[in-house]
Amino acid sequence: MKDILKPIIVLASICLIVTALLAYVNTITAPIIQAAEEQTAAQARAEVLKEADDFELLKIKKLPEGVTEAYKGSGDSGYVFMMTQKGYGGDIKLICGVRPDGSIESIKTLSHSETGGIGSRVVDNDSGYREKFEGKTVNNYQDVDAVSGATISSTAYKKAIASAFEAFKAVKEAKL
Repeated sequence: MKDILKPIIVLASICLIVTALLAYVNTITAPIIQAAEEQTAAQARAEVLKEADDFELLKIKKLPEGVTEAYKGSGDSGYVFMMTQKGYGGDIKLICGVRPDGSIESIKTLSHSETGGIGSRVVDNDSGYREKFEGKTVNNYQDVDAVSGATISSTAYKKAIASAFEAFKAVKEAKL
């Protein structure tokens, strides 16, 4: 019996110590990670809506599906929408800047897990696909062709943009 209990107690002790150390490291690193994420998001907002100096988080009760946050740029610079859409490989997180006239200023991919070389041609920020949407409005964004071989990713990208236009309409109706 002693031969069986000793290894169990040793393994349980090691597990408890490792768990305690991981929890301690998490309490130290969590605020640092959160601050880095907030800084990255702030930089992305400034990148997709260049005229804005500051952004105000809008509290809208019913954002369209896929839109996680909405921001109003300072002055009359426009709005920024954070979006998440299900792609082929998982969630695609985008940020979209919309001018006051309802046209897209810029879009940026924050994260994705699309297939490298195929779906990534849609969501990679240096692929050129996002630039095709700049200046587009709710009336003509569908004119942008899907990337060949990446139909699911292209469709998800366009769905996210449609959500941004719905959020823009909701913000305008709320007069925020």
